[in-house]
Amino acid sequence: MLKRRTLLTTAALATVPLALPHAALAQGRKDSIVIGMSLEPPGLDPTAGAASAIAEIVQYNILETLTKINADGSVTPLLAESWEVSPDLKTYTFKLRRGVKFQNGEPFNAQSVKFSFDRAGGDKSTNKDKRTFANLSTRPVDDYTVVLLNKEIDPDLPFLLGQATAVIVEPKSADTNATQPVGTGPYKLDSWAKGSSLTLVKWDGFRNPGQAKLKKVTFRFISDVAAQAAALLAGDVDAFPRIGTRVVPQFKNNPQFQVIIGGSRAKTILTINNRHKPLDDVRVRRAILAAIDRKAVIEGAADGFGVPIGSHYVPGAAGYVDTTGINPFDPGKAKKLLAEAGVKLPLELTMTLPPPPYARQGGEVIVAELAKVGITVKVQNVEWAQWLSSTYGGPHNYDLTIVSHVEPFDLGNFAKPDYYWGYQSKAFDTLYDKIKTTANTAERNKLLGDAQKMLAVDAACGFLYQPQFPTIAKKGVKGLWKDMPIFVNDLSTLSWS
Repeated sequence: MLKRRTLLTTAALATVPLALPHAALAQGRKDSIVIGMSLEPPGLDPTAGAASAIAEIVQYNILETLTKINADGSVTPLLAESWEVSPDLKTYTFKLRRGVKFQNGEPFNAQSVKFSFDRAGGDKSTNKDKRTFANLSTRPVDDYTVVLLNKEIDPDLPFLLGQATAVIVEPKSADTNATQPVGTGPYKLDSWAKGSSLTLVKWDGFRNPGQAKLKKVTFRFISDVAAQAAALLAGDVDAFPRIGTRVVPQFKNNPQFQVIIGGSRAKTILTINNRHKPLDDVRVRRAILAAIDRKAVIEGAADGFGVPIGSHYVPGAAGYVDTTGINPFDPGKAKKLLAEAGVKLPLELTMTLPPPPYARQGGEVIVAELAKVGITVKVQNVEWAQWLSSTYGGPHNYDLTIVSHVEPFDLGNFAKPDYYWGYQSKAFDTLYDKIKTTANTAERNKLLGDAQKMLAVDAACGFLYQPQFPTIAKKGVKGLWKDMPIFVNDLSTLSWS
């Protein structure tokens, strides 16, 4: 979700044709690939920062987890060979893979699992899933057996342990993972040209040398959508997952490329700062939602690549219910709600927008729609570093913002009183605690539906749409993920035909 941006100037575009001969030679080797990314990560330690761009480079490639989340959302063993769950669903016993080493030569074992999870849940942790790990007690039985005791029932734990926040780190190198990550994966960091590109190379010490087909992978950071298309056409980039949607039409009938349209568990939302007056009044928040035509936002922000949502949950996820009818598009109702709340018009608000096109383009649509009901919005465009420090973190100095939350299971953020949107509800907290401790699938799905309805009724945020992410790649690239239950670039699956 949370990402930084690196600008590519128009001057850089002028040099693209000159790169054709080099790009053709690179493709001919078939042992390397160049992958485009819209945003550059602020660091390379996913346990310390919330930017999804971190996981897009390191997860499953440099740093690994006990379990692995696959493209279809299933969970399979990775650093763990297997696991068993106790009848009360609170105790997990993991059998660990033997003969695994970290890239600095240190052994992977139960002690490194304990160190990683204790660190993730510790007082000094900045892990965005700190609460999950704080509930775990990690007990090594021997070098290759570890028991996790959970304070709560959490049927999603195997999935959560496959996310980037659960990577197993080597104790001696953990503090420097942001710049020099040391993991157990098939690739290691070779170089990082800040603002331009990052290169991984195959690690010869990996336990399964034949798993990774490519010797070198370069990530190029290109934020401008036109420049993304130009890089593909020029041969500078071989594949561009989650590319800007506006360039898709020009590639659909090009026989040199493949266009893959996939689903996601992401939620693009208009975050409303519940702490600020008059946004602390549910009638004002409902008025904002009633003023917004989700379909128009999807067209303007994502060129039609999206599905409307009414709560912080998406179609396809377990327990999903359609809540789009709770706060439908109704400008007349929006005006009435503002009048009922005693709001003097025009209501002046500030919208702080991070760099991605969906935020900036979607912001234009929403500003125009809110103006029709008497809400005047001043737009403040910021870079990711400022958004992370002042909007998401720090003083939460904003009224409205637009961002995509990409984590599959993140309803629990609404139970965090200090989270950046400032939503507080004892009823929701109680309901979420019940969700976490309900083992029966049918009962749990019903409770998840109740939670979605509660957030919609409370207009906790402006829930907009589920993004659909296009990937464009050269015809010969194989193994790209179609659907994206999590945001990763799993390099072990990639090869050339």
